[in-house]
Amino acid sequence: MSRLFNAYVIVDWSAAAKPTTGADSVWIGVMKRDVRFRLTFEAFNPPTRADAEKKLTVLLEDFRKRSERALLGFDFPLGFPRGFAAALNLPGEAPWRAAWDQLDRMVKDKPDNTNNRFGVGSEINRRMTGGPFPFWGCPPKDTLTTLQPKRTREHGPEDLPEFRHADAAAKAASIWKLYYNGSVGGQALLGIPFVRRLQANRGEGFRIWPFETGFQPLSEAALAGVEVVATEVYPSLYKAQPGPGEVKDLAQVRATAEHFARLDEAGKLGAVFGPGKALAPEVITDAEREEGWILGVEG
Repeated sequence: MSRLFNAYVIVDWSAAAKPTTGADSVWIGVMKRDVRFRLTFEAFNPPTRADAEKKLTVLLEDFRKRSERALLGFDFPLGFPRGFAAALNLPGEAPWRAAWDQLDRMVKDKPDNTNNRFGVGSEINRRMTGGPFPFWGCPPKDTLTTLQPKRTREHGPEDLPEFRHADAAAKAASIWKLYYNGSVGGQALLGIPFVRRLQANRGEGFRIWPFETGFQPLSEAALAGVEVVATEVYPSLYKAQPGPGEVKDLAQVRATAEHFARLDEAGKLGAVFGPGKALAPEVITDAEREEGWILGVEG
């Protein structure tokens, strides 16, 4: 059975507000085959998100020149809990795309990592509820009427869900949390426009799973003409053992890339893009239309 991908690129993201390297910064791990078809690993630690965008652009262009297909995994949500687009009255038949376009209009992320993620969260809160909900978490100096350092209340039955279906299945953090440890919300606000730009620059050969591929197993035929499949991944699912002098982030991108490379080598990766047997039809629909899913989580 042939492999679906030639390279496996895992991005450990960061919402840092200034240039930084080492722990808790952006790491890009690349697992690919050398001229003897042996898997080799290389990691990059760009100090800013702008530098990460340049590096990924170069990597993807290199894969294109070699006619190699890449799996590109990001460790932040690519979608919001069901009902997000409707709550903001966003137009369009694809809620996930409407949310992406809205964030692209709102997010300002400068080359030195200065960004307005707290202002974006505050403004979305204002439009949705008029108060500091559902987004929460910020430094005290960034406190606003519609964004507070601490969570102000629990989610009720009339609110948007606290977790996406995938988050609940993986026991992952909520996207509404913008600050402190495990604050994937800040990463998503800055990361989604980043992925949107990468796709805009690559064209039709860049597909977002499961929004554009369907939440279904992938095959070589289904990927005809596709150069990149971008997905959400959750590196904490895979045991990563840092080597001497290595930070945890580096070990995690390597372990995650190795995991998917091994599945592909065994002819089992295509099935991972499909839903687990226990997932209800409405969950699959939510994942395809708005929430997205975490590759490798069965539910």
